Amino acid sequence: MIRFENVTFGYRGRRPVLENFDLLLRPGERLCLFGPSGRGKTTVLRLLMGLEKPRRGRITGTEGLRFSAVFQDDRLIDSRTVLENAALFAPESAARETLERLGLGDVLDSLPGELSGGQRRRAALGRALAHPFDVLVLDEALTGLDEAAVKNCLAQIDEAARGKILVMATHDLAHAHALRASVTEL
Repeated sequence: MIRFENVTFGYRGRRPVLENFDLLLRPGERLCLFGPSGRGKTTVLRLLMGLEKPRRGRITGTEGLRFSAVFQDDRLIDSRTVLENAALFAPESAARETLERLGLGDVLDSLPGELSGGQRRRAALGRALAHPFDVLVLDEALTGLDEAAVKNCLAQIDEAARGKILVMATHDLAHAHALRASVTEL
């Protein structure tokens, strides 16, 4: 169980983005953080993964958990192929299979700079899904994808996250509903 207790966080020189924020994530839970830009969705995800530390309060239950994430930007390594990017933290066979299920089988040997924006998003998602994880964190992971790609990606996320914790930030509640995620509005 992951718990945020009275968490307050703000970036230097600015008023807090989160104040006395509480959250409880149970094993297998799926949560969607929803709300307008600037409300703290990405901040909650960064705190969850330990990329930021709270000013006050505490976060417990993350010790020993394996996180996998898709950030708002793709964060692919430009000098590595799509398959090499996905196999950074996963066996190559798992990376290949995941990328093929995401419709990227024909670009496995391509460099990120040779891909369309949608292919880059799916490659970043493929890397996250191929990695063995306990917690999957998605920050606007499906932005810029067409309807068919979104539908397929949601199916792949649903399968990969079965029995795991899934926390996502999105502006599209249809994604949360498709993944049967509870919604917390920030």
